[in-house]
Amino acid sequence: MPIQPGSTKSRSRAIADPKSPFGAAIALAALFLFAAPDAIARTLIVGPERPLKLPSAAAATAKDGDIILIEQGRYTDCAVWRANNLLIEGRGDVVIRDKVCEDKAIFVTKGANITVRGIEFAHARSEDHIGAGIRVEGVNLIVENSRFTDNENGILAGGNPRSRILIRGSIFTRNGKCDPDCAHGIYIGAVGLLQVSNSIFLQQNVGHHIKSRAARTEIIGNTIRDGPAGTASFAVDLPDGGTLVMRGNVIEKGPMTENKVAAVSIGEESKRNPTAELILDRNTFTNNVGEPTAFLRNQTATPARLTGNLFTGRVIPLAGPGTVLP
Repeated sequence: MPIQPGSTKSRSRAIADPKSPFGAAIALAALFLFAAPDAIARTLIVGPERPLKLPSAAAATAKDGDIILIEQGRYTDCAVWRANNLLIEGRGDVVIRDKVCEDKAIFVTKGANITVRGIEFAHARSEDHIGAGIRVEGVNLIVENSRFTDNENGILAGGNPRSRILIRGSIFTRNGKCDPDCAHGIYIGAVGLLQVSNSIFLQQNVGHHIKSRAARTEIIGNTIRDGPAGTASFAVDLPDGGTLVMRGNVIEKGPMTENKVAAVSIGEESKRNPTAELILDRNTFTNNVGEPTAFLRNQTATPARLTGNLFTGRVIPLAGPGTVLP
């Protein structure tokens, strides 16, 4: 059994609807805004020629509402962020790599309402082989325009039904491992919402590109590709069910995949998350496996609705209850 994260080891209408991608994002932004303290935020600058030379030094002194700017450079470091309502932003080419805190991750976010932007996290390794670029232990995280390269997990998040995780405009390359338990491009526990948009997942290793135990998962406008050498299992896996909306993604399953059964799977472990809707709309799926592969394997009782999807190769559009419409 895989280790659970968190263990030790129309515009106006869209805005009004918290279940829509626009509505969810705006609701979360509002949540972060109203959670901010009244105090004026400080700006802490990290860089080789600054008093705060490493991200860990900034984390040690950060207070609620601070802005942390990390100057261009390569940092062999890790940091535990305990303060709330933080913005942590890289300026220029910022890479943090090769070290994990608490044997967990390069960044461990324990505070609430943290935004991470413009940083590359690389080569996270831990003794239990699930080292992450970011380990989420607090409530609410936004990750924007960041890279996760050659980590055991790109992002690993524990379960908290009050938490929402947004990942936007980011790139995940060559993450994942199974030794003996599996790590993934991202692995999100039982949070309220996971939304991944306009991001790229390439050549993950053995594990899934996206694994989510969230009550609601929205996958919008991403590219998810194995390529010729990627060995990932599912492109998207919701093992406990849950609401899923996938729209406008480009997905490719490669010849070296560890799992030729399906690209997207839901409910293979349990049905503990209610599946209110299951919508896959205007996605493009290319199967380079060499044998028939399901685009969606639906093991819940909720009928899936597939509309306007395009398929190349030997594809079974749907395995399980639901309808497939042009």
